[in-house]
This record gives sequence, structure tokens and C-alpha cells, in this order.
Amino acid sequence: MSALKQLQQIVGETQVLTGEAMTPYLIDWRGRYRGEALAVVRPGSTEEVAAVVRLCAEHKIPIVPSGGNTGMCGGATPDESGRALVVCLARLNRVREIDTDNDTITVEAGCILQAVQEAARASNRLFPLSLAAEGSCTIGGNLSTNAGGTQVLRYGNTRELALGLEVVTPQGEIWHGLRGLRKDNTGYDLRDLYIGSEGTLGIITAATMKLYPLPVAQRIAMLALNSLEDAIAMLSRARAGFGASLTGFEVMMGPVLKAVVRLYPQQRLPFEGPSADAPWFAILELSDSESAEHAQARFESVLGAAIEDGLVVDAAIAENIAQSKAIWHLRESIPLAEAELGKSIKHDVSIPISLIGQFVKTTNAALQAKFPGIQNIVFGHLGDGNLHYNVARAPNQTEQELLATQYEVYQLVHDSVHAHGGSISAEHGVGQLKRDELTRYKTELELRLMKQIKQALDPHGLMNPGKVLQT
Repeated sequence: MSALKQLQQIVGETQVLTGEAMTPYLIDWRGRYRGEALAVVRPGSTEEVAAVVRLCAEHKIPIVPSGGNTGMCGGATPDESGRALVVCLARLNRVREIDTDNDTITVEAGCILQAVQEAARASNRLFPLSLAAEGSCTIGGNLSTNAGGTQVLRYGNTRELALGLEVVTPQGEIWHGLRGLRKDNTGYDLRDLYIGSEGTLGIITAATMKLYPLPVAQRIAMLALNSLEDAIAMLSRARAGFGASLTGFEVMMGPVLKAVVRLYPQQRLPFEGPSADAPWFAILELSDSESAEHAQARFESVLGAAIEDGLVVDAAIAENIAQSKAIWHLRESIPLAEAELGKSIKHDVSIPISLIGQFVKTTNAALQAKFPGIQNIVFGHLGDGNLHYNVARAPNQTEQELLATQYEVYQLVHDSVHAHGGSISAEHGVGQLKRDELTRYKTELELRLMKQIKQALDPHGLMNPGKVLQT
């Protein structure tokens, strides 16, 4: 019996896709990568995932796990050989349990992030992971890349939110590791091996994640600033003034937001006059556990002093939920505006916060010297040092001409990141986009240890081949 027939017996004939039906699973959402596959299989349970993996192990069929296909680095796109099986986890979408006494939620890997947030809120709890793709990305994908988002400053990356995992190994065994424990010192931390591994060590099928009390009150403001250095100084003040109540601090170049409101006229900057032309803007979010009055008093005190001292040019404080959503919508629309403006060369980097101003200044200058007229699109999560440092074409340049320089641009930007003590991947993962770049910035020992782990867990190299590590 053929492998395809056996797959149909495991998951049902309608859940094995071939031909044109596979197309959405073979192209990454940015349109940068396209592959081929033997088939796309959509298992409906962890046991079906395990059976599929056992079959692939028997026939030496490579496996590419897939979730919401919102990744930025081609991590869920198969290669062009057509040998691989894409395993889509979208049908594993149940919320298995919410434990409000333990403040945990156990969900399957195919759960949409927004659905997890809503399930937590229905139980009067907060699941704090939040990012622009939350309406379509899945928890399995978030775990596979150790996604960050807008509230890492307070709650940490996805790794910090995960307590336990359920994983199908490359041999088709099921590791039942869904423990809701904050403390478990019984040997090597297998959970952390799988988080951030992008499906190269096994398939995450479910996770137990942390929940938090809903904040009593939130205050959000957009700040107009004269420089990135002022934004960094304001972040230090906000940390001192708000402590753990500071849940978000985003930064954006002025021209980037101007592009958003130009492309989407229904959106507006909450400033008029000179403040609307500020070179930099920031979004500051405070979550208070006491009262709305307490939150407002703290907000006004810290922001008032910053304005008096000239650190902040202007501040627009949201007065209701609609205004808060409008401010965040401006930030979340930046990737959409980028897509409408044309292809760009994207970088997801992290830099020590104290060096971010220097990094941006020196890297901008180096790019202009080598590629005159090239444009910078800089925004990101200043609170945790994560910048989306993107590069757009010069006015007299075509998209094709820009993309022809991408590897030179990558090398220049990533060399600068490395020189400033940073990382070339902060929250988007490595995938196939940055796989070869790792050899420039990881030490020989680091790469050797990673390859030894891969060899130990996946000796036949069947799990998401060609991603993260060179094969």
C-alpha cells in the first residue's frame, strides 16, 4: 500500500491534500518562498499526528510542520524537492482546560492566538501574548519561533509563558509534558529545547500556558519625540515611575506612521501642528492593579514631568477604549503599509537598549554610504530591545534592484548588530531566511552543540529539514 493511501487511512481521505489544493501551504505569506510537497496532511488529534510521524519515519519522508503560515522567515515552507509531507495542525484547535486557581490554560497547537486570548478573558484572566498576526497565527507557531510581541517588557517571550508541552518526537512517540508547574528541577529542561526550534526537533501538539489577572485599569499614550535617544531616556523614566505596571513601550519613526495615515486615511495621528511632524513616536502602556484613578495619577505624574523637562514633545493620552484601540491600530498597521509600499529587506534584531541609538545612527549612515537614497523603516519593541530594522528602496530604484542587494544589506546590517552585541533574530525565528547567516555569528562550538542536539533527537534529519541549521 502506498504512503498516501496509508495517510488517508490515518486521518481520512478528505484530510490528505494533493495537487492544487496544496498551494496555500506551499507559499509563505510574504511570497518569498515556494516549495513542493508529496502531500499536505491535516491530522485531527495528537494520536493522528504521532501515527503520521511513525509512517514518515518508516518511509524516511521529511516532515514540515505548519500552523497559521504567518512566519517571516520561510520556516513552514517545504523545499523544491517535493519529497516532504506538510503536516498542518489547524484542526488541533481545542482549549483543553482552564485552571483559574493555578492560572493556566492548556491549548492545542492549532489554536489561533486571538482565540486563546478570548478564552482566557472569558474566565476573567489575561493571556498576554499579543502581536499583529494574532487573528491568524497559532500557538504552535508562536512556540516554534518563541514569538515576542508588544508585552514582552512585562510578561516575557512565549518561552516565559509556557509551563508544559505535549510533543510528538521524530520517532512518533508522544511526550506528555503538560505540567502546570512553576518549579520542576528534575533534570534537563526538555520544554525549552522544543520552544524556538521551529519544528526541527519534534512537533508541538499542545501547551500549558500561564495566565494572569486582568488589569483593573489600563492607560495608553502616544508620545511625540525629538530623537531615539529621547525615547530611550523616556523608557528609563517609565520603568522607574511605573515598575512592573509598565506593559508596553513601542517606538516608530515618524515617516513610518506618516505612511500609515497616508495609505489608510481612516486612521489619524492624535497630534496636530509641529507635534505631528516629530521624527519619532512611542506608544506607552500602563496596566494597573489598583484603580483607574491610581493609574491616571501615575500616568500624569510621569508624563507631565517628562514634558516639562523637554524629554517628550507632546503626549496624547487615550481617554477611552476606542482611542486606545486607534493608537494600537496605528502601530499594528505598519507591516500592512510596508506591504503596500512594496517589497523591503526586513530585519528582526535585538540590541542592548543602551546601544540602540548608536546602532541606528551608525547603520543608517553605513547603508546610505553604500546604497545612496535607500530608505529606513524602523519600528519595534523598544522595551525589550527588539527592532524591526527594515530597508526600503530608494525613490529611483525598482523592487528588483533593491532585492538584488539584499544579501549585501543583510551582511552590513547583521555585522552592525553583531558589533553592538545583538542578535540577528529576536522574535521571528531563523527558518531558511537566516539559516546561512548563523554561520557568520554563532561560534563553532555553538553550532556544533546545536547539531549534536539535532542529531541526537532526529538522527535521520526528517524534521523540517533545511531550517535553522545547514544540512
